[in-house]
Amino acid sequence: MANAFFKVPTPINEPVKSYAPGSKERAELKAQLAVYKATQIDVPMIINGKEVHTDNKVSMHPPHERKHVLGHYSKGNASHVKDAIDAALAAKEAWENTSWEHRAAIFLKAAELLAGPYRAKINAATMLAQSKNAFQAEIDAACELIDFFRYNVQYMTELYSEQPDSNPGMWNRLEHRPLEGFVFAITPFNFTSICANLCAAPAMMGNVVVWKPAETQIYSAKVIMDLFKDAGLPDGVINLVLADGPATGDVIFNHREFAGLHFTGSTGVFQNLWRTIGNNISKYKSYPRIVGETGGKDYVIAHPTANANEVATALSRGAFEYQGQKCSAASRAYIPQSLWPSIKESLVKDLASMKVGTVEDFSNFVNAVISETSFDKLAAYIDRANEDDNVEVVAGGTYDKSEGYFIDPTVLKVEDPKYTTMCEELFGPVLTIYVYEDDKFEETMDILDASSPYALTGALFAVDRQVIEKAAHRLRHTAGNFYINDKPTGAVVGQQPFGGGRASGTNDKAGSVLNLLRWVSPRTIKETFVPPTDYRYPFLDEA
Repeated sequence: MANAFFKVPTPINEPVKSYAPGSKERAELKAQLAVYKATQIDVPMIINGKEVHTDNKVSMHPPHERKHVLGHYSKGNASHVKDAIDAALAAKEAWENTSWEHRAAIFLKAAELLAGPYRAKINAATMLAQSKNAFQAEIDAACELIDFFRYNVQYMTELYSEQPDSNPGMWNRLEHRPLEGFVFAITPFNFTSICANLCAAPAMMGNVVVWKPAETQIYSAKVIMDLFKDAGLPDGVINLVLADGPATGDVIFNHREFAGLHFTGSTGVFQNLWRTIGNNISKYKSYPRIVGETGGKDYVIAHPTANANEVATALSRGAFEYQGQKCSAASRAYIPQSLWPSIKESLVKDLASMKVGTVEDFSNFVNAVISETSFDKLAAYIDRANEDDNVEVVAGGTYDKSEGYFIDPTVLKVEDPKYTTMCEELFGPVLTIYVYEDDKFEETMDILDASSPYALTGALFAVDRQVIEKAAHRLRHTAGNFYINDKPTGAVVGQQPFGGGRASGTNDKAGSVLNLLRWVSPRTIKETFVPPTDYRYPFLDEA
């Protein structure tokens, strides 16, 4: 439990740097980009703090520059996964017995390193390997990750400090123990901050972790591991493995000491992992914790009283920042007929001004989608829309992968609110709009609710307060993060804890104490100072 003599620094959201022309941070970032472009690296696995190289080398390329080689990573196999588990379990006793303030200090130091000497490194790695522009990398890899570290320390101390009442003659206390065994973290490509937090949150609570990142995030994963080491994280607490999913899963999910899954990725993969865990439940020492954030079909719905310019800007940013590859990106919109002409005009104007290209050119707002697989899937949807007489391609509708995986920001207008791109997750720069009659707002909310299995983020635009109140209640189960007169992206740690329901995940709210609760197993302790010495109670008659 928390020591009352310690008070951690009050967390404050990390200020976002501008990277404006002439700024110091812009010069530092440009210099780091140049270093990374000129130097091919060999990314090893990190097991028990040691670099593990293999002869199976896999090349890494920027999505926006397919022919350039950033380096290679050492691909592992099942034996490396077993070694990582063994290393984690060997480190477990010392780590879980490390006092909370010293665990906290490691991650507070990581935040300071990230705010200083690591800032350009993590941002440049994220830009090159995951094709993020400077601003998107800054708000993710630097600012959000710093916030995760700082706020989670605060939440951890709050959790430890909440203790039960005690009557005279006794002392009741609650001990938040780490889980028995190891936690498996599976992380996505789209947010470097999520990748680090999915490892760091369980570790901060005294757990040990085996980490498998997405292949397209391995380059920046190496920077994260370097950060953890420089912050003083003991060897074996977090172990990085780079093996195929099936081979990794076969070892992990058949191991008796598997204690938890921290996951962000596709719905299909998550459901399959849950099924596998369920089938193997009798093998485990304890019931594993399963925490996951998966897909989304995030929406914007505007009421006729909404401000057209505000809606248009929300769509431009919400749908096309980071090429629509945010978990929370606006993918479908419901616009009233009376506002559509103004919104369309503004939206088309915005998209015409968005430059598409490499991240090293700071005038580009849109960069490449993450991979050829993603590109081909999105291109197929766009092709079908171009050929469909019932779909209007309002903007974009073009793509090119000759140099990189570039898809122009695309807006489709459909006649059918159940058209495929209004219902299926696309995860790319494609926004589909359904225009409804002004007097059918309530009916349109019903359509919105029934069109997708997901419930991650959503945004409502309206001025009429009674409409806002009614719609917020009607749509309460359609989004775990609901925005009123704002775009559905941009959740900030400590302000809008993130997570969704339905098929979008377990809604354990990363960036809040709710997530940390999943990585501990409470023990209630009652100490009686003067124990009774006679079994008899006063109500008994004298013999």
